[in-house]
Amino acid sequence: MVRRWLSAFVAVGVLGLGAPACTPQRAVSLKVAVAPRTPSDASVTIDEQFVGLLGYVAARGVRLPAGEHRITVEREGYFPWDRIVVSDRQEIHLEVVLVRIPD
Repeated sequence: MVRRWLSAFVAVGVLGLGAPACTPQRAVSLKVAVAPRTPSDASVTIDEQFVGLLGYVAARGVRLPAGEHRITVEREGYFPWDRIVVSDRQEIHLEVVLVRIPD
């Protein structure tokens, strides 16, 4: 699990997609708060790359390269949560609230 998250973190967060490892990129911190009834085992993807489970991402945060990014949080039985954010110089703070699909 950690290895898979770490490889996604390097590909999406710190280096930027397709950037060589030696080229530094500007990055912005993404902080995620989880609403009390939102399951922490929901999957988080950024720009269609799996980053990790919501609880782990909320605890650790993510670094995003400058630019526009799509953040999606999904779990079976809940409507997907989807936002587009633009990272520049300021930290980004998001609160994720998943809404259960009615029976």
